[in-house]
Amino acid sequence: MRKTILLAATLTALAATQVSAADLPGKGVTVKPVQSTISEETFQTLLVSRALEKLGYTVEQTNEVDYNVGYTTIAAGDATFIATNWKPLHDDMYKAAGGDAKFYRAGTYVQGAAQGYLIDKKTAEKYHITRIDQLKDPRLAKLFDSNGDGKADMTGCTPGWGCEAVINHQIKAFELSNTVEHNQGNYAAMMADTISRFKAGKPVLYYTWTPYWVSDVLVPGRDVVWLQVPFTSMPGEQKNVETKLPNGANYGFPVNSMHIVANKAWAEKNPAAAKLFSEMKLPIADINAQNSRMHQGQSSEDAINAHVDGWIKAHQAEFDGWIKDAMAAAK
Repeated sequence: MRKTILLAATLTALAATQVSAADLPGKGVTVKPVQSTISEETFQTLLVSRALEKLGYTVEQTNEVDYNVGYTTIAAGDATFIATNWKPLHDDMYKAAGGDAKFYRAGTYVQGAAQGYLIDKKTAEKYHITRIDQLKDPRLAKLFDSNGDGKADMTGCTPGWGCEAVINHQIKAFELSNTVEHNQGNYAAMMADTISRFKAGKPVLYYTWTPYWVSDVLVPGRDVVWLQVPFTSMPGEQKNVETKLPNGANYGFPVNSMHIVANKAWAEKNPAAAKLFSEMKLPIADINAQNSRMHQGQSSEDAINAHVDGWIKAHQAEFDGWIKDAMAAAK
């Protein structure tokens, strides 16, 4: 009799589980995430994927592509979402791929992403350098010359990221073409060389952004300083964006926000996912901390998955709230 009761209870529990799984809004639907080749974006992409899996979606492994390819692929319906849409930095790529007619973008995933130009604090203080346009002076520019051509060598932005267009535009706008060289290529490799130069006591000039690990190694205020620009000057879709802060400081780039962007037609057919995308929020300090752990060696797939698991556990109530609201949107 007792065995019969236990068996019945087990079968009831299994049936409930099966009904629950069948009721999940994402059951039978495949999701194809994309991200750039910046491995530090994996954390915030996987967090979205993990939430989608809780809703029953089958999430494929993230495909790494250039940003512009990512947007066009999502617009065509061959990919589902990207979790690292920078606004306004990516506005030109977003618009070129179809804009709001092709994409679903609601809510703000990450706030307070900064960018700009930095030099080592020692050189800044010795030569009283506070603005990038001071490097129009060949004598000051030559301080940052690492290849002997007399120009300042700036560690810049990888082609295709969006920041390269701003930097190239500003070099012309601030009349730096004759004295500053924008070095482009593999950013991580170039920054490794820049950090080596800094550690050797040599002057350094570079572009970077947050969230990213660089500012945990070369700490602004301690090791390096942000340079201001003489006036606001932005290209393309950002041309009317003001970069001057309320306190009067101007570092050349507006503070960006990051958004989850999905194929619009797909989002309309999947209201649970659309609701999830609109609600998810990730503190920029948490991304910085995770990126720093990656730079310190915790960069394997297993390690990053463990970081995602740890974040969810530490924010379980918030995570569960997203899932609950997404489930409700599907009804």
